[in-house]
Amino acid sequence: MADEPSIVGAFQVHEAAAAAAAADAAADAAAAASAAAQGAHADGHAHGGAGHGHGHGHAPGALPGLVLAALGVVFGDIGTSPLYAVKECVTAPHGVKASPENVLGLLSLMFWSLSMVVAVKYLTFVLRADNEGEGGTMALLALVPENLRPKNKMHIGWIAALVLFGASLLYGDGVITPAISVLSAVEGLAVGASSLKPAVLPITVLILLGLFWVQKRGTAGIGKIFGPIMILWFLTLGGLGAYYVAKNPAVLAAINPAHAVTFFLANKWHAFVILGSVVLCVTGGEALYADMGHFGRKPITYAWYGMVMPSLVLNYFGQGALLLQHPEAAANPFFSLVPKGPATYALVALATAAAVIASQAMISGAYSLTRQGVQLGFLPRVQVKHTSSETEGQIYVPEVNWALFAACMVLVLSFRESSKLASAYGLAVTGSMTITSIVFFVVVRERWHWSLAKALPLLLLFLTFDLAFLGANLLKFFDGGYVPFLIASMIFVCMAIWRKGRTLLGQEFKKRTRPLSEVLEELRTGKTAARVDGAAVFLTSSAEEAPPVLLHHVSRSKALQKVVLLVTVIPERIPRVPPEKRVEASLIADDFYRIIFRSGFMEDTNVPVLLAVAKAKLGLRIGPDETTYYLGRETLLATGKGKMDKASETIFGFLSRNATGATNFFNLPPERVVELGMQLDL
Repeated sequence: MADEPSIVGAFQVHEAAAAAAAADAAADAAAAASAAAQGAHADGHAHGGAGHGHGHGHAPGALPGLVLAALGVVFGDIGTSPLYAVKECVTAPHGVKASPENVLGLLSLMFWSLSMVVAVKYLTFVLRADNEGEGGTMALLALVPENLRPKNKMHIGWIAALVLFGASLLYGDGVITPAISVLSAVEGLAVGASSLKPAVLPITVLILLGLFWVQKRGTAGIGKIFGPIMILWFLTLGGLGAYYVAKNPAVLAAINPAHAVTFFLANKWHAFVILGSVVLCVTGGEALYADMGHFGRKPITYAWYGMVMPSLVLNYFGQGALLLQHPEAAANPFFSLVPKGPATYALVALATAAAVIASQAMISGAYSLTRQGVQLGFLPRVQVKHTSSETEGQIYVPEVNWALFAACMVLVLSFRESSKLASAYGLAVTGSMTITSIVFFVVVRERWHWSLAKALPLLLLFLTFDLAFLGANLLKFFDGGYVPFLIASMIFVCMAIWRKGRTLLGQEFKKRTRPLSEVLEELRTGKTAARVDGAAVFLTSSAEEAPPVLLHHVSRSKALQKVVLLVTVIPERIPRVPPEKRVEASLIADDFYRIIFRSGFMEDTNVPVLLAVAKAKLGLRIGPDETTYYLGRETLLATGKGKMDKASETIFGFLSRNATGATNFFNLPPERVVELGMQLDL
């Protein structure tokens, strides 16, 4: 990770000095490991998806199951775009009249957007940039070479800042996707019977409440039916579209890009504005990359070309064919594909199920993004609950879940209609897409060593679409586009403040360390502390220094256990550390042991479990009941007299107080934990 701090030390922010030093050392090793892992990429070719990371290396017979699962998780967002994409292009306030020329032009723009953005950009190129099989913005940042990171640890660096803001935008996407998807699906009721329009909002609220409520129970059981439901959904999309295309095959002429050019020549500035609605057909493109680690590149590619893209194109063209014959259907072309009555209600039910699945994927993505941010030191600790004993990726983060729910409720009750929410939707998506293109260019140039002549045309091709979509959505900033930008800005500021506060805290405690050799000599004499039975666990980063919490404990209690375990948790810039490399243990001197735990950004650190492995390696027969964990707890004084301004220190203090305690985060037994306090002004 560019300039990443260590994980929240090990047991507490109190030990940030030790952790920061450990992170610096780990970064160099991790960079070398990552470079080796990416060696096969040097010529621009991917590993092929198999055998790398979680979700890879499956037997050939597992491919159909992975394709089915990918349909249910990866393509939920983009799969529900037909609910509102065409509608937003042909209705006020940003749409154009549903004339034959405009319809063909819009369909041409959608077809080539799907082809160039999803098929070419993501499936052909971006998915090749995997970090040990994992994808997503955080994994992409970890591929940025060390020499491009600022030497001053107080600075994040422009590349890391870009990626962190892109990741922050994804939280905005995670808020808007459930709101717009469920709302647009339920709005189909009003198409079947206008008398049901007042019920749309209450039903949407109830569905969203149920969706977020069941998160704590996990999605393992529900997930098994996601794939079949999405297959039915895509078959329905394709079938309805094919029916209307067959009735009016002239709509297939939209495949010719000349219609898109004609559309721009005829509508001029308005054509550019309409791109803000056209982009809705490619929302979910980032999900292909983010979810690569769970399924692999090959299953995602097969699912896209085998079912998703044909179904989407047929449905968009089918809606266009309907509009050519019945321009009055522009108010809701998707639900107008079926006759009013029972067929409408059946389609509403299926669309709602698909919308819930799309929302589930975004919510789960927010959980994973949060865990990566915590593990890489950019976010405070949160409580991560595993909801499946079989699937590591099945996690639940209560704080994130209910924050997303609250934000969704605010959006639904404020905007009240999916058309108004659509203005807020595009900015988060296009911002993330643009950032991915820029960082991907840095990776192919600096990591894969592509020539400028090879990499620059690709960047320009990507940015031609990304910047056009982004610019069009910026025009809708005051119509709702400010929502994801505001959410992203708040999260980004918190990340930056947390990073700076952690660094300053590390520097402050670095001053309070003492050479370990001096402390050991004093302990040998027995003058500073009496030795008692049992084992004490402290955090340190160097065999030459004693951690502040150890010094604080000895000075206050005048006693120390006979066995002392100095533990360091080192964050690695890879998703998962091989089991044989996770734990290192060695004797320093006189029953003082140095233990190193290495954790990837997709892993949890269960200290008692890892400690048991370390004890076995050292041959120590010390039971859990004989082990005491000493944690530091600092009180931050936001006076503004230190290096951090008063406002930033107040925010940092708030984040620190509300972060999940080290005891819960590292699964420590509460009855074996002792906390020591201290006041600080950063």
